[in-house]
This record gives sequence, C-alpha cells and structure tokens, in this order.
Amino acid sequence: MPERTESESRKLLRRLQATLAEAGAGQERLDRITHIIADSMGTEVCSIYLLRDPITLELCATEGLAPESVHVTRLRVGEGLVGRVASRMRPIATDNAPAAPGFRYMPETGEEAFSSFLGVPIQRLGDKLGVLVVQSKDGRSYSEDEIYALEVVAMVLAEMTELGAFVGDNEAMSARHQRSVVFHGGIGQEGAAEGNVYLHEPRVVITNPVADDPQEELRRLHEAVEKLRVSVDEMLDNAPKADAEHVEVLQAYRMFANSRGWMRRMEEDISRGLSAEAAVEKEQSAARARMQTVPDAYLRERLHDLDDLSNRLLRQLTGQGNHSAAQIPDNPVLVARNIGPAELLDYGRSLKAVVLEEGSVASHAAIVARALAIPLIVHAERITQEALNGDTILVDGDEGVVHLRPEDTVATAFRDKMAMRAAAQERYASIRDKPAETLDGTHISLTMNAGLMADLPSLPSSGADGVGLFRTELQFLTRSTVPKRGELAALYARVMEAAGGKRVAFRTLDIGSDKVLPYMKATDEPNPALGWRAIRVGLDKPGVMRMQLQALIRAANGRPLTVMFPFIAQFEEFTAARDHLMRELDREAALGRVLPGKVEIGAMLETPSLAFAPRQFFEMADFISIGGNDLKQFFFAADRENERVRRRYDTLNVSYLTFLAQIVERCQETDTALSFCGEDAGRPIEALCFAAMGLRALSMRPASIGPVKSLLRRVDLREARAVINEAEASGEQSVRSAVMDWLKRQS
Repeated sequence: MPERTESESRKLLRRLQATLAEAGAGQERLDRITHIIADSMGTEVCSIYLLRDPITLELCATEGLAPESVHVTRLRVGEGLVGRVASRMRPIATDNAPAAPGFRYMPETGEEAFSSFLGVPIQRLGDKLGVLVVQSKDGRSYSEDEIYALEVVAMVLAEMTELGAFVGDNEAMSARHQRSVVFHGGIGQEGAAEGNVYLHEPRVVITNPVADDPQEELRRLHEAVEKLRVSVDEMLDNAPKADAEHVEVLQAYRMFANSRGWMRRMEEDISRGLSAEAAVEKEQSAARARMQTVPDAYLRERLHDLDDLSNRLLRQLTGQGNHSAAQIPDNPVLVARNIGPAELLDYGRSLKAVVLEEGSVASHAAIVARALAIPLIVHAERITQEALNGDTILVDGDEGVVHLRPEDTVATAFRDKMAMRAAAQERYASIRDKPAETLDGTHISLTMNAGLMADLPSLPSSGADGVGLFRTELQFLTRSTVPKRGELAALYARVMEAAGGKRVAFRTLDIGSDKVLPYMKATDEPNPALGWRAIRVGLDKPGVMRMQLQALIRAANGRPLTVMFPFIAQFEEFTAARDHLMRELDREAALGRVLPGKVEIGAMLETPSLAFAPRQFFEMADFISIGGNDLKQFFFAADRENERVRRRYDTLNVSYLTFLAQIVERCQETDTALSFCGEDAGRPIEALCFAAMGLRALSMRPASIGPVKSLLRRVDLREARAVINEAEASGEQSVRSAVMDWLKRQS
C-alpha cells in the first residue's frame, strides 16, 4: 500500500471527525461531509443515500449533483447502480457507468456529465443504512486502496448514522432513540406486559470510530486480544474432555483468536485511521457479510464463531455489555437477537416478557417462555438497534405487537387492556375447582402442558385435571452434557410427587427439527421437520431411549406411569418403541426393583399417516394424543415457522375438522382414550369446536385452562355441533364465523 494513500486516508478521517464534532444541524453535517470526501478524493461528485424504509433509498446530501434533487431523488433497493450496491452490500466501481449492468439515469440530478462511478454500502454489522457514492467526469478507474478508503469512511458514517448524527442539531443527536416505535412480530407466547428494556447482549456503541494515535490503538488492540486468548484457553482447559462437540467449538475459537490474518486486517484498519473498536467491527461486518453468502452450514457456524469472538473483543475494548443483577431494571423485558433455553431459564420468572429479533414460534426458547408463562414476541426486526436499556416497552403477545417508548395515549389504552385481562383472570379463578362441564352434561378433561419443575405449581392454581404432556427434552436441551440416569429419575420422581397423584403423561425425548441438543452433532437436513427427529432418533439411538425409560420406571417406584412416544408415523414404530419399554420393565423386575403400579403406553398422532394405521394400532395403544402443532402443519403442508404460510390456514377449516372427526371415530370403535394437545387446544373457540367434534380431553398451557373452561361451561355441545354441521353443509371453508356468530347470540 503506498504511503500517500495511507496518510491521505487518515487525514480524511480526521477531517470527518472534526466536522462531526462541530455544532450544526444534521443536514449541515451531511453537506460538509460530502464536500470533504469529494475534495480529499479528487472527485467532482460525492453523494450520500440513506434508507428511508427497508426498500427505499433517498438522496440526502450531495456535492456536485443538482442541489434541488436532495430529498427528492429516490430509488428502490436493487434499482440502478446505487440500488445494486445496497442490494448486494458490496462495492461497485466502473470507469463507464452508463455502460454498466443495471445503470439507471436520474435526469433531475444532472449526473449525465459524470462517467466514472464508485459506490460502497453504508452498513453496520449486516444492517443496511445507505450508500456512499463518488463520481468523476473522466473515465477514472478506482484503485483498491481508494475503494478501501471509501469503505472505511462509509463505516464511520454508519456509526454516526446509528448514533443519530444526521437527524438534527447537537441537542437532537439521540433523537432516534427517543421516538416511539412499533414492531410487529410472531406470537411465541400470548400475554401482555409493561416494563423496561433489558438488552440481553447490549449493542456496543462505538463513539470514537476515528483515532488520533495509531500506535496507542494498536497497543489497546493487542492487549485486548491477549486477554481474549487467555479467556479462550481457560474455557478450553476447563471444558469436559468427554464433551467432544464443546471442545471442538472452543478449539475453533482458539484458532480464530490466534489467526494472524484476522489480526493483520485489524492492524491495517488502525493504520488507516480507525480506532481499535472500529477496526474490530469492520472485520466483524465482513464476517457477517460472508455468513450470508456461504451455503455450507458448517462454514456458516465457523463464521458465527468469529462473529462471537468479535463481540467478546469489542466488550473487552469498551467495557460495555457486562451483565450484573444490579443493571437489570424494574419489571425487565428482555430484548435480544436470539436466546437459548438455558439462558432464558437463568433469567427465570423475573422477566415480564421477551422480545426477539430472530427465533421462531416453535423454538425451545419459545417452549421455555410458555412454561414460564412469559409473553414472547419473535421476528421483531431491528428492535435491538432501536432499543436502549431502561426504555419503556409494552408487549402485546396476543396481537404480536411491541410498543417501544410508547405515546401516552397508547400506554393508557394498553393499561386498560391489561386491567380487563386481570378482571377476566379473577372470573376464571372463581371456577377453578369446578368441572369443565357443558350445559348438556358433557365433561371435558382439561390438562396442562409442562416441561419444567417450575410448571408444576400451576397445576392446582390453574384447575388442571393433570399433566397431559410433560416434555422431557428440556432437561436435555438446557445442559451442555447428557444428563445422568439418576438425575433424570430424581427429577421425574419430583414431578410425580408435585402432581399430587394426578396423572402425568411423560413424552419421551422429542429432539431434532428445531430442537437440537448442544452436545449432539447437528445434521444438515434440507427439511428438518420431516427428517431425523423424535422417535426416529430414539429407535436409532436405543441407548438414550433405554436410559430414559429406566429413569421413568425407577421414578414411578410403585406409582402409575404414563409414557407416550412422539412423532409416530406408522404402526411398527409404535410396536418397536413399546417393546423397548416392555423389555426395560422386565429388566427392572429381574433386578428386584419396584415396578410402576400401572403402566399406560400411548402415542402422539402428529402425522396424517397414523390416522390410517391398522386397527391393531388403536387396539394396542392405551391412549392417543393428537399433537396439534405438527399435525396441522403436515395436514396443510404449511411450515409452522414460516410466517408467510402458517397463518394462511385456519384450524377450524372444514377439512381439518372432518379429519379430526375421523380420528375420534376410529378411537371410539376401539374404546381408545383420545386427547388433543397443542396451542390450538388453549384457544377457547377452537377448544369448543374440538369438544363438539367428539374430543373429550384437551391439554394446553396452564393460563389457557380458565378461559377454555369458562366458555365450555356456558355452551351446549349439541347446539355447537349443529352450527358446525350447518356451516359445513353450506360450503363454508371455515366454521369460525358461524360459531362466533352463534356465541354472540348466546350472550
């Protein structure tokens, strides 16, 4: 790299830093910046385009183009050379712009006089913010050093854009983080909460992107990297040697922490005028950009390791983001990009709600949130960029809406809604000990779903008849190693004791798909939901299944034991799994151990194929539980994690209800106990329709039992079935409207 380029680059950054420190409105700053860049790089034009919404770029400042086009010229991401830079998130350089692919002429700017073009993305850690462009009249070829210099400048602009430097005068620098913002996301767990933001991993704010003393910045970088290397070595030394997957990840961390290429690139950035923090983040942004283009899952995971190391290094350099209980605000609402189940359990019930940028409605973090009865919103895009620790936040888990720093009128309306919810909960509490019996005398058994010991106190307070589903995988998901048989047996025994004699249906290990064990090598499957999961893993890994079945038998210690196997797709899978359990019962008896007083063996019907199994299956199964979440996605061929399609299909669709009625009929023929388990069972209208179709047992989250029981106790199922039949006969695709109209007439 020529010495001149290096010094000119550093000189340009210092000029920018001085400009940003001066008083003045945001537009004045932008205008001065474009003038400085054009002057320093010897170009006739410098323009800054910023995103006004996720798909629209606006010309916000220019040196050299028509001044009247500022805040007038707009183009979509992907449109023209500027739009292509934003879309591809990579520089575009050409000495003949009109001949370049994708060129779009914007006559209002007067750019026809300029032939050469260089555009670089203004982005921060993969988030698009805008495009920085320089243009010249002559057919100029921009060198790699010039492209690099402009990228560094764009990074500084990204930092300042994030800090609000261009939204007003100095007093308005933080205006971006003062305005009210509304986010729409997916509903991971219903409920409503008001509280204060607590960022799980607070964004590191870089306030000094430009440095005056490169030698001091290099010293700071080397010192922080050395501390990082020591911490990684300590983690590796303390890692259990038997945990090969954990050790492999830490070894990858060590490899990156000692990478000379990683260090060299950051050192070069510092030599060009960046601070140590900005150099780390520039390399982190490059890693994230590579992550988005690498198709191989293993390589993506390794790049994610580098991203995580960069976060650790940034926190070393800035001291930001160190967690402590003292920093957690009153009524904390956790805001994060994503979070694992173990981390969420660490926070426990202290949280009022959780809002994630990523995640899914079927993730194990969502399962934990439901178990803890914490409202959860997923896919709230960009909330970690907008939220600051301590911000007021309203979470409406019923509608999938989050209000950050809400207006007073919005907060008042939200509190009124919460007051109405509290009044409804009081009504539900008054019928807690009464049966879920309809006006025509039909009794519906309402049980709760659980997966943690923390769920069991909800059993008496919710009025549940028992535990219709105990998810045993959470004990595996929240640990870094396989739990021991004795530990599981002790846990299952505590669950039975806490149930106080009420029935608990233990579902054996249901992993795979969205639930990947941290110590189990993930398989890269094109469609994990239809892949190696649940009972398929259990039958292929009999050692794990055997250990879990032994733990369940020993936990029962003379008490009744109910076991159900997940994701059974055909009869022979059930017979194979049942044979496993019978063999373990025989072995335990041979060892002289106390056997369960009674054993019920059932299956979860989650695939349409099992509904058409031979009659012998229904005769052999002691009970069947319809796994509504999976069955619905397979019935409609609509991925429940895909927001674009999962809401497209109604649970009360006539074809789906007809299918459920066929399952009810087959179970009635063989006198096989049948229940419906899943999110839909906890929605009162759906629960009413299931009961009207012949289902006599429903399992749901504890908080849903009150609302469902309240509705069931004031309806006649014979009338409800007549309404459903009439809607079906009329050709309606869904019976929802007809049933809701009927209910309105009842009140």
